[in-house]
Amino acid sequence: MSKLVTIYGGSGFVGRYVARRMAKEGWRVRVAVRRPNEALFVKPYGAVGQVEPVLCNIRDHISVREAMKGADAVVNCVGLLVNEGPNKFNAVQAEGAALVARIAAKEGVKTLVHLSALGADAASESDYARTKAEGEAAVLKHFPTAMILRPSIIFGSEDRFFNKFAAMTRFGPVLPIFGGNTRFQPVYVDDVAQAAVKGVLGQATGTYELGGPDVDTFKGLMGRMLAVIHRRRLVLDLPRFVAKAIALAGDTVQTLTLGLVTNRVLTLDQVANLQNDNVVAEGAKGFADLGIKPTPMGAVLPDYLWRFRPHGQYDAIQASAKNLRKSL
Repeated sequence: MSKLVTIYGGSGFVGRYVARRMAKEGWRVRVAVRRPNEALFVKPYGAVGQVEPVLCNIRDHISVREAMKGADAVVNCVGLLVNEGPNKFNAVQAEGAALVARIAAKEGVKTLVHLSALGADAASESDYARTKAEGEAAVLKHFPTAMILRPSIIFGSEDRFFNKFAAMTRFGPVLPIFGGNTRFQPVYVDDVAQAAVKGVLGQATGTYELGGPDVDTFKGLMGRMLAVIHRRRLVLDLPRFVAKAIALAGDTVQTLTLGLVTNRVLTLDQVANLQNDNVVAEGAKGFADLGIKPTPMGAVLPDYLWRFRPHGQYDAIQASAKNLRKSL
């Protein structure tokens, strides 16, 4: 019988790419998610019955253990961008990560891959960065041979970064951001998945910082995005006090509504996190050590951001027709 990998968060942004690659490797893939009915799209990644979504909540010991039974390898892709309902940074990224690693060790799982984030720091003012670091420490405590992946901001067709800001350009001539001088090293989602597969197959252990070939500031990345979607917008880098006021208002609404309204605009935690550069540290192990050549943004962004162009897929035709009219 083929080997089995359990992927927690396997229908999420990164998890689905890991699931697809593991299916191509011939493994059976168990996709552990909170809502299996919304993860049925992963089933065609393999042959009939090869990829199966199962019910699991990473905050629940029993469901985590049941989803892991019989697994040869485990990949934990569960993470949060904002606190939402009962899913808090500490409960998911620290305690949840510890739970997965502890059960994996007890169940005799051979390999464990844990998806963390570049900038994970136990001393950070940001709860996101702090709990990512606490999660890493817990994983290595229970499963010392685990592979830890620390990607910079991840891009791809389902991302919540370029898609979010490209959508914002439709509503006016100004594109507001905060932390415009903060540097990022965007990494392609399938490159991260490829690295995870190396860990599952036992070809790599240890901590790897993953960044793409392009390093740019937040404001510079917005300029690149605008060039791809053929729009001219004023990228306005907001002062910190303005950003904190906006974030405080959004967080307050979320608190007063008891979480019924989630602040997805800008949170105080994100303001704190954006104070620090998000690039691979000098001397850190990375893609080169895994034998992977990272994909540049320019090779991927046009493939999914074209829908934000003024005329979508017909933008080039419209421009050509306009030039033709001028020449007549």
